[in-house]
Amino acid sequence: MTHKRAEKVAEAIHEMVSLLLIKGLKDPRIGFVTITGVEVTDDLRQAKIYFSVVGSEAEKKGTEQGLSSALGFIRKELGKQLRMRFVPEIVFKYDESIAYGSRIETILKELDAAGKVDDK
Repeated sequence: MTHKRAEKVAEAIHEMVSLLLIKGLKDPRIGFVTITGVEVTDDLRQAKIYFSVVGSEAEKKGTEQGLSSALGFIRKELGKQLRMRFVPEIVFKYDESIAYGSRIETILKELDAAGKVDDK
């Protein structure tokens, strides 16, 4: 049963943090960022928020720094919205899967252009 609650809290955090990024954070370091997922521990004490950034490695680092500096504000806003006894500790993690998928797609296109991919 706790898994269901953790999933609901994760979903709510995903929605709220996404909205905060659109409306509430004015940090210029935070570029075009997308929240790709949220994992909350079963005891609801920690939330890992996965994000991706469109841009260079420097823009990714700037966004990570901006998100880290906004942690207090984000937790405060979540506390107002979630109405939980404890607001989970937040850890932002860069989601490598999108970059990985993009790299695979590029390799497949290169192989296809070279005539090495056989469509069946």
